[in-house]
Amino acid sequence: MNSGKVLFTILFLATSSALWGQAVPVAEAPAATDMLPKIMAYLLVGTAALLFLVTMYYVVTVNQYLYSRVVALEAAQSGVFIPEPVEAEAAASAESFWTTMRKKYWENAVPIEQESQIMSHHDFDGIRELDNSLPPWWVNMFILTIIWAAVFMFYYHFGGGGPNQVEYYEQEVAQAKKEIAIALAGQSNAVDEANVTALTDASALGEGELIYKNSCVSCHGQAGEGGVGPNMTDEYWIHGGGIKNVFKTIKYGVPEKGMIAWSAQLKPADMQKVASYVLTLGGTNPPNAKAPQGVIYQQEGAATSADSLAKPQ
Repeated sequence: MNSGKVLFTILFLATSSALWGQAVPVAEAPAATDMLPKIMAYLLVGTAALLFLVTMYYVVTVNQYLYSRVVALEAAQSGVFIPEPVEAEAAASAESFWTTMRKKYWENAVPIEQESQIMSHHDFDGIRELDNSLPPWWVNMFILTIIWAAVFMFYYHFGGGGPNQVEYYEQEVAQAKKEIAIALAGQSNAVDEANVTALTDASALGEGELIYKNSCVSCHGQAGEGGVGPNMTDEYWIHGGGIKNVFKTIKYGVPEKGMIAWSAQLKPADMQKVASYVLTLGGTNPPNAKAPQGVIYQQEGAATSADSLAKPQ
């Protein structure tokens, strides 16, 4: 089996396995700005595949050469003459096109019998070095990297085809903010009476006020002054003050006094917002406030604060 057949077999197996494992996705055509990165990735993969095939070719060729040398030595020791193959004689008489290209653009090695011509004149303890030129494959790949860098710089920094470093950074930051918002949204719906905290930003308190006016004013009054339900602005509490107790009361309700469990209608994040808004009503002293009910609530380890000035049912 000659090296050409071996190389063809390796190429066939590599191609067939890639095609067999490749899916055919049905997707929209990529945008023009996305084409060059994909082409560059394909070129890198193709180059790696080509290098792999060339490496395998050399491995097979070297193995065949070593095998033939071992057979020739064994035959010589046994006194058996083995004629040179016809194809080897033809190759020795006239180099093929591919052999010429390989020597010119890939290896270009100096024959062993001519190494004396490139021997270094310096002697290091009896050791002399060969003054070889750089391998053509290395020089050619170096030239390709320069071309690649020039195309990359033009495309991303001067041609406007793709984002430069600053634009790419801004895109990554924007994407990170979206992911953080999604993560926080998921966490907000995981709020319960054990981990809830009072919100202070105006946006969240504004949403809490809207929820309060849509759902709570009929019992607690427009300004939290109380009605059927208790006054929400004084320092007295029936079911405990602070954000956790207020949230818990809203979540589970007080069925014996007519307050429903709002967990069936409000998300945990919304209950946190309205509970936080309720706490801001403490000390506002609205007109027509209902008489105090319950007991004064103080947070553990702290005096009465804005977090403990309002009262749910």
